[in-house]
Amino acid sequence: GTRSCLSARCRVSCRLLATPIGSMETPNQVTPKEARASSGVADGINQRLSVYHVIEGLHLSRMFMERSIKSAMSYRPRDDDVFVVSYPKCGNTWLRKIVSVVLNCGESPGKSGSTEQLSTYLDFVGEDGVRSTPRPACLKTHLPFDKLPYSPEAKYIYITRNPYDCCVSFYYHTRRLPTYRFQDGTFDQFFNMFVEGKVDYGDYFDNLLSWYTHRDYPNLLFITYEQLKKDTAGWVQKIANFLGEEQYGERIQKQPELLERVLASVSVENMKSLNSAQRCWTGLFESVPAQVREELTNELKVTFGDIWDVPDNGGF
Repeated sequence: GTRSCLSARCRVSCRLLATPIGSMETPNQVTPKEARASSGVADGINQRLSVYHVIEGLHLSRMFMERSIKSAMSYRPRDDDVFVVSYPKCGNTWLRKIVSVVLNCGESPGKSGSTEQLSTYLDFVGEDGVRSTPRPACLKTHLPFDKLPYSPEAKYIYITRNPYDCCVSFYYHTRRLPTYRFQDGTFDQFFNMFVEGKVDYGDYFDNLLSWYTHRDYPNLLFITYEQLKKDTAGWVQKIANFLGEEQYGERIQKQPELLERVLASVSVENMKSLNSAQRCWTGLFESVPAQVREELTNELKVTFGDIWDVPDNGGF
């Protein structure tokens, strides 16, 4: 059935990611009342789905225009394009900031430092919005591999995150934006939508596996949010090497002060201080608190099976 199929997909994906679901952090963003409220789940989901439509096979909210999505899907990548790719709420904002600062030799582009000025959201603005982007261009997208035109000359960095933390962050994102009509939505309602792929960009696992299949491509770098947070300095160096070993990698390696500038610019504290980016960052580090996690454990094990016991087998 649906539960056993979902459990199998979770086990495969989490073994690929080597990120134990049980190692989530414990900020204080979600309350037990919010997480456990379950009355009217089915009716609530049906009401929420009216804000979505399907474009070229993708489940998206109506704030996404068909013209822009089709334009993004037909975009011809340039050799100096750097695509920062992810499923929603998996660390794209943070990674785009890192990529942009590395490309600009430790400086934050844009007068206000806003991450919205650092890159172009290809899915939202389409090809027209990319034309004026400074080069090399840092382009944001959540498209699965088969929906985004591929070029062996462009560069692609895909970041993923453990699915339950992603789901919680996505829940808050959906509640905050009026376009989703979910201000009074419960976590149970959103959780059901998430596991059924009835949220923006559809199924988490389909998106992840579409890119993971191509992880050995020389112009594709695959990262997990958990790895990036655990060893930010190490991954900044890897990202710089990937973007251009001679142009960026060696410079950071030989100039410790440059690496320190990059790390300071992309620190959590600095990102939260940017007023225009604050709304994005309030959800980036959200996880499930211990008391809520304990309350939900038995129910989630029924849904996800034994993925809670997947060992860390080395990552990528």
